[in-house]
This record gives sequence, structure tokens and C-alpha cells, in this order.
Amino acid sequence: MRVSRATRLSLRAVALGYLFVLVAVPVTVILWRTFEPGLSAFVESVSTPAARSAINLSLLIVAITVPLNVVFGVATALALVRGRFRGRGLLQAVVDLPFAVSPIVVGVALILLWGAGGWFGALDRSGFHVIFGLPGMVLATIFVTLPFVVREVEPVLHEIGTEQEQAASTLGATGWQTFWRITLPAIRWGLTYGVVLTVARALGEFGAVIMVSSGFPGVSQTLTLLVHSRYIDDHNTYGAYAAATLLMGIALVVLLLMTVLDRKRSHR
Repeated sequence: MRVSRATRLSLRAVALGYLFVLVAVPVTVILWRTFEPGLSAFVESVSTPAARSAINLSLLIVAITVPLNVVFGVATALALVRGRFRGRGLLQAVVDLPFAVSPIVVGVALILLWGAGGWFGALDRSGFHVIFGLPGMVLATIFVTLPFVVREVEPVLHEIGTEQEQAASTLGATGWQTFWRITLPAIRWGLTYGVVLTVARALGEFGAVIMVSSGFPGVSQTLTLLVHSRYIDDHNTYGAYAAATLLMGIALVVLLLMTVLDRKRSHR
């Protein structure tokens, strides 16, 4: 379908205007409020003990979540693409469940399972606290980031087919040798892109984490919870702007990495 030049310009103007109002204006306001008092005030605000603890906790959750999602995500993708078994459609639906379920619901479900009165409440009563501690926050983050590795690796496995894997097996390679030398190198760009998406989602998660976290500074407060606490509880608006700017900076780095990886994957 041929579109006139005026129509193309109008569509571009509408799209740019939409993005300007919804993205550019709020981000610009936050940046302006953050750096209006000067760079030293920003550095001081994000260098407090509570801020450093929140950054460290966020990175720790990412460091735990990403390897687990890589292992189980690749295994799930292989099962969905290479396997033929009953319940395959159900597994597909479960993988997409975090896209459909509200993170708040995820948090409530975890409390019902792992809380003191939940199905596995014996652990809490024995002294191993899952809810309102690091384990619960990790579980919530794993759930909401579950689909990314699977959905990025799955189409790559469809694209590469099974010819090389079958040839390696014919030549006497074991299953592990075939995976490490044939399958893994072939899916590395899709896997890397899924990892980057998982990192971005884990860093920005709020709804599920706030339900299973005590929110105490220095104990179980991530960077997103720090923004919420400073703005709502402490009425420290500048501190909230500074923490939000730091979070946006990390997100920008992740976004740039995603763009580079996407270009490399396209060239491949």
C-alpha cells in the first residue's frame, strides 16, 4: 500500500508527540528537579547508607535471579521446541503467565504459600523467613522475569533446526557435548538478549517485591522501594528524584546494551 508523504509526516508527528508527552516530558522534569541543586547534591543523596544498601540489594537480587532464569529458561525452551509431550500447551501458558498476572497478585500468592500461615509456613516458624526477606524478594523477581529467556531462545531454536545436533549425535557426541559445542553457540545472541531483558525487568520490579518485603532501609529495600519510601513515607521528594534518576541511568545503560545486541543479532 502506497502512502502519501503528507500521511507519513502526520503519522510521524503523532507518534513523536505521543512519546514526547508520555516519556520525554516526565523524564525531563525528573532530571531537571534532580540536578537543579547541583551535581554534588545528587551524589550526596545517592551515597547515603540507605541508598548504597538499596543498590547492593538490587544488584544481589539480579545476580541470583539471572543465573537461575538462564538455566531453567534454556531448559524450558529446549523442552518446548525439541520435546513432544502431554501438557506442552499448558507449559507454554505457564511461561506466559507473568505477562498476564499482576505483580501484586504474585506477591499475595507468595505470602499465601510461604508466609507463617501458608502452605509452607513451617519454614517461617522454624526461623527461615522467606516472606519479608531476601528469599521472598528473589522468588517474586524470578516469577516476573521468567518468560524473557524462554521467549528469546525459543525462536532461535526453531530457526537453527536440528540438523547440526543430529549430525553431532551421529558422529558420537554425547548430549552435553552437543549442547555445549552446537546448541549453546547457536543460541548465544538470543540468550544474551534474554539476559539483558531479565536484568532490566529485575532492576525495575516494584509490585511483587513490595508485597514480600519489609521495606526497612538497609534490610530489604531495593532501589525501586527506596524511591517509593522517600517520596511517600519520608516526604523527601528530592531524594526520590535522585534515586529515580539513578535507576533511570542504569536502565539507560541496559537499553543501550539491548540496542547493540539487537543489531549484532540482526547481522548474524
